Amino acid sequence: MKIVVLMKQVPDTTEVRLDPVKGTLIREGVPSIMNPDDKAALEEALKIKDKNPGTTVTAITMGPPQALAILEEAWTMGADRGILLTDRKFAGADTLATSNALAAAVREIPYDVIIGGRQAIDGDTAQVGPQVAEHLGLPQVSYAKEITIAPDGKSVEIKRVVEDGYYLFNVELPALITVLAEANSPRYMNVGRIVTLCELEEKKDPAYPLEIWSVANVKIDEAKLGLAGSPTQVYKSFPKQLKPAGEVFELDEKAAVEKIVSKLKERHII
Repeated sequence: MKIVVLMKQVPDTTEVRLDPVKGTLIREGVPSIMNPDDKAALEEALKIKDKNPGTTVTAITMGPPQALAILEEAWTMGADRGILLTDRKFAGADTLATSNALAAAVREIPYDVIIGGRQAIDGDTAQVGPQVAEHLGLPQVSYAKEITIAPDGKSVEIKRVVEDGYYLFNVELPALITVLAEANSPRYMNVGRIVTLCELEEKKDPAYPLEIWSVANVKIDEAKLGLAGSPTQVYKSFPKQLKPAGEVFELDEKAAVEKIVSKLKERHII
């Protein structure tokens, strides 16, 4: 079985800063991490690999050159291959342009199932995974908590979480699945694989498993990429403002009810 994992490098959201003029994230000097939902998706792929000998896992991300770091992390956790899509023509992409690029890359490699995180913590749109599925014409299931591959490798059973329980889906492959962060506790990087990766990189060994692709490596209309291919634009971004301190009233029950009603009327709620 061949599994592709979609992932993204995101800023550590505890230290997000915004450019006051452009309204975009300031990434310089901000720690970057593998998106938590995507790490859970990677762990799901690696669990399938553990149970199904011969399975290969390819991790794909789009981003600036430093995004290679999450592919290094993915490989040392157990992935077999990593592909970084990086090119100035990808810059400024919204979710649609991003999904166009990722789908174009996936078309270049064999796959049976595509797994991604539910959403990225820097955008919270949960759009890229489903959009990739639409571009590729694949069935999709989101909000997955458990994935079980059928013995014949031709279908998959998915437990999809909903507000009051869960649904069980049986989906024919190939398919795309997005996974919740709480679905897994990701494994640690393997020390032996860390050493191996460093040695392969230092020696410039042809067996080095991480690849860097540009627009030239995919077949796609460049008008669908980057800022030009993004129908949505960010009008304004701003950090969440702290709420002022609330008022505290010590009243008996009747007075408390009257106070609540008066406050609700002030705000035209009632």
